[in-house]
Amino acid sequence: MQRRSAIKNIALTIGSAIVLPSWANAWNYENVKNIQSLVSVSQEVLLAQIVESIIPKTDTLGAKDLNVHQFVTKMIADCYDKKAQDIFKKGFDLVENKAKNDFGKAFLDCDNKQKLEVLTKMSKSDNSDEKAFVGLVKNITIQGYLNSEYVMTNLRKFEFAPGHYYGCVPVKK
Repeated sequence: MQRRSAIKNIALTIGSAIVLPSWANAWNYENVKNIQSLVSVSQEVLLAQIVESIIPKTDTLGAKDLNVHQFVTKMIADCYDKKAQDIFKKGFDLVENKAKNDFGKAFLDCDNKQKLEVLTKMSKSDNSDEKAFVGLVKNITIQGYLNSEYVMTNLRKFEFAPGHYYGCVPVKK
């Protein structure tokens, strides 16, 4: 019995060693990027402006500079249910309509103060879709920004293991 299970394990190991490189090579930046997206090119530009309004560029990089809008799209496409995806798709029209009603121009043509005002009004709106869209995008934007390499290495000073080990310190008795 031991011999059969050993032969089976060896065969599985050899088979996976043969298959794994071809499977792993199939994943690259272009393949991952070309996965069916939830948004069109114009909506992606709008989403970039929305995330930039949530976390603008100051003396540090903003959300748009870190491509957080692509993270938001990927997270909603891969990790959220159909209901959240539908709210996300409808949200772009809601943002445009709110900007046109309040300021008479498209969201992209508004200045930073007006963009922030549109998003603030939507988050406090009685319309549940508006509130859900802004909440969803805001939460994922904050998550993507705070977990980005730039923030973790330059702003948070991330250390893999907390504290530091000093191996050559004299010990007093």
